Formats: sequence, structure tokens, C-alpha cells
Amino acid sequence: MQQPPSVFKTEYWHRLEDGRVICDLCPRHCRLREGKRGACFIRQALDGEIVLTSYGRSSGFCIDPIEKKPLNHFYPGSSVLSFGTAGCNLSCKFCQNWSISKSREIDTLGEVALPQQIASSAQRYGCESIAFTYNDPVIFMEYAVDTAQACHELGINSVAVTAGYICDKPRVEFFRHMDAANVDLKAFTERFYHKICSGHLAPVLDTLLYLKHETDVWFEITTLLIPDENDSNAELDELTRWVYDNLGPDVPIHFSAFHPDFKMLDKPRTPPETVKRARDIALKNGLNYAYVGNIFDESGDSTYCPSCHKKVLSRDWYQLGERFLTDDGACMHCGYQIAGRFNASKVGFGRKRIPVRIA
Repeated sequence: MQQPPSVFKTEYWHRLEDGRVICDLCPRHCRLREGKRGACFIRQALDGEIVLTSYGRSSGFCIDPIEKKPLNHFYPGSSVLSFGTAGCNLSCKFCQNWSISKSREIDTLGEVALPQQIASSAQRYGCESIAFTYNDPVIFMEYAVDTAQACHELGINSVAVTAGYICDKPRVEFFRHMDAANVDLKAFTERFYHKICSGHLAPVLDTLLYLKHETDVWFEITTLLIPDENDSNAELDELTRWVYDNLGPDVPIHFSAFHPDFKMLDKPRTPPETVKRARDIALKNGLNYAYVGNIFDESGDSTYCPSCHKKVLSRDWYQLGERFLTDDGACMHCGYQIAGRFNASKVGFGRKRIPVRIA
């Protein structure tokens, strides 16, 4: 089997007069001396340049339902080949994939897979899409872009599950190759991003605005609700009003329940009532599609027509139930066109999670 390169040259960086190299991929702008790695861990200063050290190597592959990303309006019921690498450019204390995103061991990337191998495997397993997930694909942008291109040649969609923490120029190139995205809007205060994620809110909002107004990428938003951190009525009201005013009523938003993990073990699980309350606030503020996550609530998981308010697609976790949508996504009750990307899938992939080997 062809082996991946040990280092892969990148584009978004510049040198300083003192010999350091600044990474221009994300707003952290890491200033690195020779041999040092950025905060993301997988981008490194080498021979006066920034290189990617995880190209062609993954922490593993799994076939999931598209609803798990979560994407409820992007070919519902379809299957997606999911994978990630190591590292992350944010430092969220509550990270629920921390064993991957906070990994500092490149050797843990045991699965070798070049872009063409991933594309052919997705085709072989009957997956309509691939998803860059588990850790943020922004940091392994070159690997993700090459894989997306290989998949497009076979008619397979590319999905980015991302925090949207990326600079302007690479943002254009990255999303040019994506068909869909789920953007993790972690909170709606600078305090939260600075204190809990070691980042800033503004670049994430810029990414959302860019996706809406300058691309054809289908995207949805997810916010993990943490008790006493980002779950107040005032913050949820401000967040959902901003989405409505700036992105419009048709961008789906998912509110998920937190469970203690990584460095945030002192917080309790999010009560289901909090997640349902967030959904109610979103709907009250004019958003047409608001969902719950990590709790059981069939009504909060299901899709309703904004025109006649009847249920058009029921969900039990990731299992699809009754469907009152035409193949192209129109409500069978009143004819209203539901926002999203749809096809003729009737049964759906279901709640399965199937680990696979690419080699």
C-alpha cells in the first residue's frame, strides 16, 4: 500500500524576521520556532515553513447515520463514512471527543488512508457522504480538501463538522470543497469562548455569515448547553435572535445536553427541560427548524412544516419514522418546500454505528 507523507507542505503561513513562522490558518496565529508545533499539535514549523504532520493518517473510520453529525436536512436517512485525525485548535474544557482532539501522540493515528482510498471505500460501503469529524477538519485542511475532491469524482458528498474557527483566506478554500457543514456555536458570549475554549466568538460568527451569504454549502448549527455557563434564557434569546436576523429562519439549530467530561467534571448533566426550553425559545424567535440532542424527545427530534405545522419527518434518536415529504423535500400536507437537501430515501440508515477498516 502507498504510504502517506511524513510531512505535507501547507500554504497559509508567513515568516518573521526573527526566524519564527506564523501560522495563518486559524485565529490563534501560532508563532513557532523551528521544530515547534502549533496549539493544534498537527501543524509544525519545519525548515522555515508550516507543514501538516497527519496527512493520510486517521484515528479510525466508522459508518454513521447523517443525523448523527447532526444534519437533519441533508439527505435524511443516508449513511456517512466518518473519520478524523488528532489535535484541535480550540481547548474546550468540556470536550467530549478529548481522547482524539487532545491527542499529543501522532502514533495513535493507526489507520493509514490516502484520499483516493477513502473515496473508494465510501463508494464500496454505499455511503452517500463522508464526514470530517471527531476533531476539527480545519486543522487538517489539506488532507480534507484532497479527500473531498477524490470523493466528488465518485459523486460522494463531503461534510465538515467544525467549530468554524478559521481565518478568512483558508475559509474560502476549505468550504469551496464542502457540500454541507455542522458548525458548533459553543455559546454566544466572548467570556465563554475565552474562559472555556481559549478562543473568540467573532471568527465563528464570521464563518456562519460567510457560509450563508457567500456559499451554497448546506449548514446547520449545534450548541451544547452547559448548566450555568451558556443556558440562560437571555443568552439563548440573544443567540437565536442573531441567527434569525443574520442567517434567516431556515438554518436548523440543534441544542444538545452536556455530560461531564474531560476537564469539566464538576458540572451536572443538562436537564432535559433545559434543552426543550432552548428549542422553544428558538421557535418563538422565528426559527423554522429547532431540534434537541442527547435526550429522548421524539417531538423535539422531528421535523415540522413551517407552513401547516404538521409533522413531515419523525425521528426516534437517529431512526427515521413516518415521512410526509416528497422526494425533493416538499410537505405532502400542503406543498411547502422544506429547506435542505433531500432525495428519495424512505427507510434510512437507522441507529447503526459500524466501525470499518479502510486498508
